Amino acid sequence: MSFMQPSPVKYACSCGILNPINKLFFCRHCPKLHCGFCVTHEIESHFCSNCLENIPSTEARHKKNCCANCFDCPCCQHTLSARASTVPVVRKSEESKDAKEPKDGDSTGDATTPVPASNKPSAVPTTKKMYYLSCLSCRWTTRDVGIPDQGVATGTWPDNECLYQARFNALVEYFQAVVLQEKQEKLEFMRRKAPKQHKFPSLTDRTGLTVSLIRRQIGWNDKVPKAKAVITPAEATAEVEELPANIFTEQLNLRNVTTIAQRHSQPADQPTAVGSLYPQRRSLWIKRSLRCRQCEHNLIKPEYHPTSIKYRIQLFASYHVPEVVMVRCEQPLVPGKSNAILLKLTNPTMYDMTIRLLTAAPPEDPQLSAETTRAVKEEPISSSPLLKTVGITLSRQNSTREVKREVLDASNAEIVPLESEFVLSQRDDSKEFDEYVQLPTEEPKFIVWRKGNKVLIRLQFTPDAELPSSTDVILGFFMQYTYVNTVTNAPEKKEPTTHALHSRVFITAGATEQKAN
Repeated sequence: MSFMQPSPVKYACSCGILNPINKLFFCRHCPKLHCGFCVTHEIESHFCSNCLENIPSTEARHKKNCCANCFDCPCCQHTLSARASTVPVVRKSEESKDAKEPKDGDSTGDATTPVPASNKPSAVPTTKKMYYLSCLSCRWTTRDVGIPDQGVATGTWPDNECLYQARFNALVEYFQAVVLQEKQEKLEFMRRKAPKQHKFPSLTDRTGLTVSLIRRQIGWNDKVPKAKAVITPAEATAEVEELPANIFTEQLNLRNVTTIAQRHSQPADQPTAVGSLYPQRRSLWIKRSLRCRQCEHNLIKPEYHPTSIKYRIQLFASYHVPEVVMVRCEQPLVPGKSNAILLKLTNPTMYDMTIRLLTAAPPEDPQLSAETTRAVKEEPISSSPLLKTVGITLSRQNSTREVKREVLDASNAEIVPLESEFVLSQRDDSKEFDEYVQLPTEEPKFIVWRKGNKVLIRLQFTPDAELPSSTDVILGFFMQYTYVNTVTNAPEKKEPTTHALHSRVFITAGATEQKAN
């Protein structure tokens, strides 16, 4: 099977979406499979992929998620490099005075002789380093659009200002005022609904209620006049800029016309001519962590430093769930004809696994259900009477939990269940390099060979007789396996527990062929 081709073996996650095992995650607290759609994504840090500078979130928000020192080419979107050039600069030296004034008290009063013109120092030619941005891919430079060279390599390049920046700033200020007004009204409502706790105000109150009480005692007006934000509404106009006069007379050169990607890279003005392209600041990258929606434990948590590619927490499904790989089918796929498929199973854990292949879903483990309920039990963090009166609790929100959905994919082949269960040995990296000789043991008939933590089995199936030709044959079954969980939700239990988990697996065996007459 080629690396670029999609995997024929897919697992069903807890939200009902099929994905290969390399795109799934496994939560050890509520032992379930999760995909990228049924987890919560959180931003850990912002960094520039070119200079690898770690930028705080507040600074990244202030800089509009762009790096202050790195730029992208407006033509090919590659990174621009700073190039130095030598520019001759004429520096004028200080000329000596032609005559010296007599000092006070000087009886002689003789003036100094003037310096001849031939001996006066002239201008000294020197050189100065100037920098410009250049693209190593398409050879675009800032000199092509008339941007002057800078004396410093970073930090002084001008930005192409938007024509509607003043309008955008007015809108931002307006909506900030609206949000502030709504927040003040909400605080006023909560203050009226809250019961009176103390007779005297607290000087450490940070909610603003103390100021209101003091104003009442003094006799001042409690109502502070609110500043209303004023903004002029936008007006539609029928006036459209006229086309240039030479558009119908001169021949069009497509090299001077920008592409759609170049215009989208500058959404402020969207230039139509190549000469109007300006370098764009490089967008920041992020490191994100993934969190389970059911128990809110971290599944993926990367290192904070941008140069590190390691993970502090990495709960990939390929490290905890047995991997199923399709090897081949023994015969061509013919509807209604019995066939067999070879599957290779691998145990990635440090404990032995007992595996069963079933056609129906096995019953849930009652011990596992109790631990999962204990892990997701809501406990309010705060018991403030103000929050209780309004009905606000600081417990975990139910809206971020996953929605259970049934798997809509169906199997169009009937498999023959295996005679019995089998054991997958634990993973031992030393056996991959040592000459390990396995002793002959009595194996079930469906096991073809076994080596270390891998086993090859033979699964018989029969495609549906009514399948048309060139239709993919899909095998579906439940794989039940034992998992040793080293993380326990109960504080009194510190020993690893063994659970019987199951995953739904779908295998695309291939396309059917026409029946022989």
